[in-house]
Amino acid sequence: MIKKWIREALTRTTIKPSSSKTKRLIIEEVPPSERLVWAVTFSIAALGCLTALEVTYLLVKAEWNSEIFAAITSLIGTIIGIFLGAKA
Repeated sequence: MIKKWIREALTRTTIKPSSSKTKRLIIEEVPPSERLVWAVTFSIAALGCLTALEVTYLLVKAEWNSEIFAAITSLIGTIIGIFLGAKA
C-alpha cells in the first residue's frame, strides 16, 4: 500500500502538444525505478523506527538523545530531497 503511494508520488507527468493538426495534448507518465521506490520505503520505515527509539529513550532515560535526533533529521532531509528531485 505504501509502495503504491510512493510510486504515484514519484511518477513524472509531462504534457506535450501533439504534432498533428488536431490540437490534442499527449500526457506521458514516467514511473520511478523500482530501486528508488524500495529506497524511499526503507527510509520511511527507518524514520518510524528511529522515532519510536527516540520516544522510548526519552521515556526510559528521561533525556534527549542527540545522535538519534541527528539520524532522524538526516533521513527527513533525504526523503524530502528525493521527492523534490523527482518532480524536477
